[in-house]
Amino acid sequence: MRRTLRRVGLFFLVVWGAATLNFFLPRLAPGDPVRERLFRMSTTGGYTQQGVEEMVKAYQAEFGLDQPLWLQYLRYLADIAQFDFGYSLTLFPTKAIDLILVALPWTIMLLLVSTLLSFVLGTLLGALLAWRKSPRAMNVLVGPLLALSAIPYYMLGLVLVYVFAFTLHLFPLSGGYTAGQLPGLSPGFLLDVLKHSVLPAASIVLTSMGSWALGMRGMMVTTEGEDYMAFAEMRGLKDRTIFLWYALRNAILPQFTSLALALGHIVSGALLVEVIFTYPGVGSLLFQAIQGFDYFVIYGVVFMVVLAIALATLLVDLAYPLLDPRIRVGGR
Repeated sequence: MRRTLRRVGLFFLVVWGAATLNFFLPRLAPGDPVRERLFRMSTTGGYTQQGVEEMVKAYQAEFGLDQPLWLQYLRYLADIAQFDFGYSLTLFPTKAIDLILVALPWTIMLLLVSTLLSFVLGTLLGALLAWRKSPRAMNVLVGPLLALSAIPYYMLGLVLVYVFAFTLHLFPLSGGYTAGQLPGLSPGFLLDVLKHSVLPAASIVLTSMGSWALGMRGMMVTTEGEDYMAFAEMRGLKDRTIFLWYALRNAILPQFTSLALALGHIVSGALLVEVIFTYPGVGSLLFQAIQGFDYFVIYGVVFMVVLAIALATLLVDLAYPLLDPRIRVGGR
């Protein structure tokens, strides 16, 4: 129980540290980044001088910038606890959290399915490659898997776009759905969204599957010579039982840690993949925020990423004793 509380406490400490960095880093920069960004927007003709001053005053009133730093910090922590990251600079008066919540479902649906699918396929494939009773013909897959694991998401995405979208016209070039369609839960719209997500998902699944397979292959090799494997064979257990419950079960534990980190990174989106395919996810939102110096959207996305990674790591850490009976909460 004490160890569990310590892990939960560490989780809140990490989240607090990320929130603190989000608060102090902008204030270490010379000048006022908000005022500079707003005046830069006014020079392009998007806002009048009076409108910029009103926006600056609104930010000062919202965040209490005329108050002492310690009081600003306490108010900031209270806002962060409510997921209030402030207003978007480029889409004022829209709040940053509203933009994130609009983009988040697109990223979660794309990356959650892609990550889990690549994890399952890659883990099973890697385990079979290391299993000594597998057909030797499977060793031919090691080379392609090694090549896929070395190819970045965006590079494979460009290849898929050129072959299947630009040349063969089998899939759309970009976007999350066809322009002009009204988003909803109708079968036609869902089918259109699925068709637009095939190429982005394929680029993520193929490259990730190679990494998962090679990692699992290395873990499986270490279990081949263990005493419990020899004991299972001496008992005359079936090959399927030995593979699933003795080899795979013990070799897969490090994979779960990597899976937790991968699931945590889902919130940030596959940045370059979403940019290449103009996919309306968090990755595209972050890219647009960086291009437009939209500080509060950037801070909101960064905080959400840290929160997701810390939460995923905490859940896997707490689940380890259930996955492996050798691990005890009491440290015995």
